[in-house]
Amino acid sequence: MPDRESAEFRLRPLEAEDLATLAGWFQNVADLACFDRSARSPLSLPETEQAWSSSADAVPDTSKCWFAIVTETDALCGIAGLENISMVNRDAIIALFIEQSRRRQGIGIRALALLLDFAFRQIGLNRITSYYRADNTRSEELTTRAGFATEGRMRAAWYAEGRYFDMITVGLLREEWEASRRVLAQALDASAQASFHGAEITGWAWPPGPADPQAG
Repeated sequence: MPDRESAEFRLRPLEAEDLATLAGWFQNVADLACFDRSARSPLSLPETEQAWSSSADAVPDTSKCWFAIVTETDALCGIAGLENISMVNRDAIIALFIEQSRRRQGIGIRALALLLDFAFRQIGLNRITSYYRADNTRSEELTTRAGFATEGRMRAAWYAEGRYFDMITVGLLREEWEASRRVLAQALDASAQASFHGAEITGWAWPPGPADPQAG
């Protein structure tokens, strides 16, 4: 059973040991088809390891960066990552998945905000893009709260469950995040927190705490 009393969540690098849990999540074909535009069939553990190998390798692919979202007891409850990182254009695509039993607990928006801070403040990106299926109201809600602007609708671009869905494209610039970050920090309470290791000293936490280097 999930540790529902825990309100502390940590982002750490995705590791090979996490992939068995990940493979189990994506046995749910509805979740899989909503998360990944290119995937429809659940993968076995060896297939999952092959598909995600560069995200958990000792020598990672620098065009992507994936984190495991874990509880205080290191139970995996989600993943968040940057794909197609371009240091020339200073942009990337962001993606987030929360395990079904952990949804609606405030983890998603806090993990998203922490990863946006990482993208803009730590690796120097200027733009983040995201895509979601038009019926994915949760992704719409999350990206809107974070300040993303809707930039386009690709008609009938996502096939699943026997029909075509439109695909929504949203984007966020660094200066837009600076503005929406302040609003979001005031709106989120301390009932849950997502952080990197050492957040009490470095300030890498959401909602931001006293050590936040961007405070004030």
